[in-house]
Amino acid sequence: MSTPTHEIETTGPVDHLRFHRPHAHLAPTFGTDRFALRAEAFARFFGTPTFLGAQTLIVVVWICLNLFGVTDFDVYPFILLNLAFSLQAAYAAPLILLAQTRQAARDKAQSDADARHREALAVANSDRQAQAARHTAQLLELLEQNTRLTEITKTLTERIESLTSEMHQHFVGKEPPKA
Repeated sequence: MSTPTHEIETTGPVDHLRFHRPHAHLAPTFGTDRFALRAEAFARFFGTPTFLGAQTLIVVVWICLNLFGVTDFDVYPFILLNLAFSLQAAYAAPLILLAQTRQAARDKAQSDADARHREALAVANSDRQAQAARHTAQLLELLEQNTRLTEITKTLTERIESLTSEMHQHFVGKEPPKA
């Protein structure tokens, strides 16, 4: 019986990001032009401690300058300061919402890509398990064949010994046959 020969597949390095590449266009939140990159950087800057500290410092200086009479461009009740905050909020809110929406889209795309990757791993694992089961069955079959051949060899060896013994007993005391 002939045993099947298995060829070992040689593949190059595995591209672990292959499921993420179709979603690479989602990486820049506002696009890839100069304005878009600056808008995204600005939206990301809003939540940093640096921004909050700088804004607090500007407001304190603004109020102090106007309260202590150093300048009087925005006296109490600080209408210009309120207008500045309103303007900042008018631009910040849409930028932050847009950044959150696009981040959610990126997160979903990454999650979908991860799910496809996990599914591909599960399929590959199932294939490997099936292949291992086939190999195990082949090994068991080969072991059975080996056992049968060993038994046949033992039987033939015993038969040869028996015939050799009979021949020795038959020719004991007689001249060996001439060739």
